[in-house]
Amino acid sequence: MKQFFRILTASLALSILFMMIPFQNSCEELYKDVFRIHIIPNSDSAADQSMKLSVRDAVLKEISPLYRGINSKEDAVRITEENRDKILKAASSAVRRSRADYPVKADIRNLYFNTRYYDNFTMPAGYYDALQLTIGEGRGQNFWCVMYPTLCVGAATRSKMKDDLSEGEYEVVTSDDLVFRFKIVEYYESICALFR
Repeated sequence: MKQFFRILTASLALSILFMMIPFQNSCEELYKDVFRIHIIPNSDSAADQSMKLSVRDAVLKEISPLYRGINSKEDAVRITEENRDKILKAASSAVRRSRADYPVKADIRNLYFNTRYYDNFTMPAGYYDALQLTIGEGRGQNFWCVMYPTLCVGAATRSKMKDDLSEGEYEVVTSDDLVFRFKIVEYYESICALFR
C-alpha cells in the first residue's frame, strides 16, 4: 500500500510539473514583453498616499503621448530612458502641487512583483522590468501597473491586449481558471528569488 501511495504521489507531482512547463514558458515570455511602473511613496500617511496617485497621474500623462505607436517593450524602455528628465520633472511637480518637498528618484530596474488580479486581467508573479519612482523616504504602500503594452492594465481593453501579446501570453493574463497555476508560479518565483 505504501508503494502504491508513493507511485501515486510521484505521478501526481510529475503530472503537475508537465502541466506547468508550457504555462511557465508563457509566463517567462510575458516577463520579457511587459514594462511596468512601480511608485513608492514617502510614507503611509493619507497625504503621501494621495500624492503617490498624483505622481502616477502626472507620469502617465507625460509618457502617454510618447508611447503612441510603439511596438515593443524595448521601445518603451528606450523612450522612458530618453525621457527620464521629463518624467522626473512631472513627478516632482506633482509632489510640489501636493505641498511637499520630497525628492523623487527614477530608476529602470528588474523587480519582483506578486501576482496581481485586475478586473479583466491577471499578471503572474515574477521579475519584470519597471520604471521605479521613489518619493522621499520610499517607505509607504506602493502602487504598480503596466505601462507597456498599455499604460495601465485597469484601463486596457481585451482587444488591445490581444493585439499586443502573443496567444500564450494573452491566455495567461485573461484566463479565469488559472489561479492554481499562478500560485505554483508564485511559489516557484519565490524560491528562485532566494538564489538571485
